[in-house]
Amino acid sequence: MAAGAAGAAAAAAAVVEVGSAQQFEELLGLRAKSLLVVHFWAPWAPQCVQMNGVMAELAREHPQASFVKLEAEAVPEVSEKYEISSVPTFLFFKNSQKIDRLDGAHAPELTKKVQRHASVGSFPPSGSEHPKEDLNVRLKKLIHAAPCMLFMKGTPQEPRCGFSKQMVEILNKHHIQFSSFDIFSDEEVRQGLKTYSSWPTYPQLYVSGELIGGLDIVKELEASEELDAICPKAPKLEERLKVLTNKASVMLFMKGNKQEAKCGFSKQILEILTGTGVEFETFDILEDEEVRQGLKTFSNWPTYPQLYVKGELVGGLDIVKELKENGELLPTLKGEN
Repeated sequence: MAAGAAGAAAAAAAVVEVGSAQQFEELLGLRAKSLLVVHFWAPWAPQCVQMNGVMAELAREHPQASFVKLEAEAVPEVSEKYEISSVPTFLFFKNSQKIDRLDGAHAPELTKKVQRHASVGSFPPSGSEHPKEDLNVRLKKLIHAAPCMLFMKGTPQEPRCGFSKQMVEILNKHHIQFSSFDIFSDEEVRQGLKTYSSWPTYPQLYVSGELIGGLDIVKELEASEELDAICPKAPKLEERLKVLTNKASVMLFMKGNKQEAKCGFSKQILEILTGTGVEFETFDILEDEEVRQGLKTFSNWPTYPQLYVKGELVGGLDIVKELKENGELLPTLKGEN
């Protein structure tokens, strides 16, 4: 075997394939002291196959870390436990605890996260690697990333401390439009922002790049009825859903997009619609949790994908399959039915 082929084989072998929940739990215990990166994938998704190649390369570059691939639909108990709703998804573990997550086929971001987590606690940090000036520039960009930015423990969907949970509840109650940053995902940001803003605790809320404060300040603003005036308001959800469902004559709400379906049902409906030759637009519900949950109520349809024609719900994959079999799909898409 040539040296290049041997290297490729070694890299591929470095990614362990897990086939059961028991095997996964055993692996979590065995690799507890090092970084463990888990790729939830599906063989039908070409982007997953591509990311398996990226994982193999990262395994070669980071021998101190462990890399695993797990077929999401074949081991549903693990996928459900960690709320895997699309592929590819990557979870990062240390000391048997989940420390980070990445949704989607983003090779540069995966590489950055592996580099960051593999170096924490493994090697002494290099003084020249991240100069303080660079960190301050990065922090400035982050606090200006959206008109209203919340730095919190966890995510709005999964807060990881009581204070962060309360903050999210207040912002949602007042229909405030905000983006968030999980400080657990980046220790450098977590420590640096305390110094940058002279504010020692989390959560921290920023509007137009200016620090508003933490939970107590936001509670005071709410009590004095000043919060609504300070923070940008989100459009009412029902109005937004009406606009979205009428955005194109044929609208498909799915997991992923035309280029990259992220679940088997979305992939099937995409293939059927593409085969009709009718123009249609898609909306990725994984990119917007508010739309994902709100549309279920709005349309009284609990699952995805959902197909709309001229703002009216047609149905999901089963309905579309029936229409196709009955020869009614094309007239329906053209608004003739």
